Amino acid sequence: MAALEPTSSINFYDMMARLGIEPEVSPPLSMRYATAVHRCRNCRCQRACRDWLDYAPTLVNFAPDFCLNADVLFELQYDQPGPRRVN
Repeated sequence: MAALEPTSSINFYDMMARLGIEPEVSPPLSMRYATAVHRCRNCRCQRACRDWLDYAPTLVNFAPDFCLNADVLFELQYDQPGPRRVN
């Protein structure tokens, strides 16, 4: 499996880490990652997102409501291999 390289101009990888999502890409997930990265690069909420990431707890269950990738992130959380995190 290949991993996408984090890009400093977007918050997507920080959001994934906050949600406990491993950044590995497998063929069925690669389009989701590409879509999410594209959405994040073009998002108008970059500053709000950075502020949210700066003040949110270390691990959270859901992306904030303003996140254009909330749906993709939820799917990635659900599809991630391994045990489910229970809070």
